[in-house]
Amino acid sequence: MGSKDKTEKSLEDLNDVFADIVNVLLFDGEEILTPGSLSEASPYSNYTENGKIRDQERDIYKYWNNSQIRLSAIGFENETFEEPDMPLRVINYDAAGYRAQLSPTNKKDRYPVVTLVLYYGYKNRWQKARTLYERLSIPDKLKKYVFDYGINLFEIAYLDDEQITKFKSDFKFVVDYFVQMRKTGKYIPPSDRIIHVQETLSLMSALTNDNRFSDIYDEVKGKEQISMCTVLDEAEVKGGIKATVIEAQYYHASYIDTIKRVAEKYNLSEKDAEERVKLYWAQ
Repeated sequence: MGSKDKTEKSLEDLNDVFADIVNVLLFDGEEILTPGSLSEASPYSNYTENGKIRDQERDIYKYWNNSQIRLSAIGFENETFEEPDMPLRVINYDAAGYRAQLSPTNKKDRYPVVTLVLYYGYKNRWQKARTLYERLSIPDKLKKYVFDYGINLFEIAYLDDEQITKFKSDFKFVVDYFVQMRKTGKYIPPSDRIIHVQETLSLMSALTNDNRFSDIYDEVKGKEQISMCTVLDEAEVKGGIKATVIEAQYYHASYIDTIKRVAEKYNLSEKDAEERVKLYWAQ
């Protein structure tokens, strides 16, 4: 996905969503991680290249603790396209996590570092390397001295129906979208209530390059119950109003007449219709 704004990663960064993703993908839906057992870890680390120190940033990174004892550090990497060097990237991220544990003053037990690669492609399955062995050209004489390193890759659009039902957080809406697109090429939105509305819509926009999800947030945020049905219905109305205003201007309709036309067509009060119309008038 390249460089992503924090808002685009904020859904997975929520502890209830993070725990849900890990519990389903790693523990078959068993509630091993709880939101309260997670704490923030810095996604930033650095490495040296050609004598210069360079920064690298993970997508999401958290510590998993149990009774104040750190059990693990777990990170997510989101990919919408196949990355040939993903095994090299993951080993670099994991190495940074282990390197952070090396300190003369750190006498605590060492803990494992785990990375989950979440791949959102739905038109094609992941065909690139999943291990170092698959990515490297290793002479036969040397191979027994090169240890392999694999990635924990999860193809979100190819999760099965049983796995999908185990998601309890808003991440289920993300999974449902990509599975539907993979199966039918169409998306029929569910009517379930979204809890983290802005975060869910921001991630959907980032992953799909469809700005309808994030653009519509201001229109739906005051509503008592918001679902994907609500979001896309509102997006359809918004698009229709814009087209109506453009058409009215083309035929030189007045501002007042346009408000009345929008109010009638979309069953809005004239006050609400004017608020919508002025967004697109004379654009």
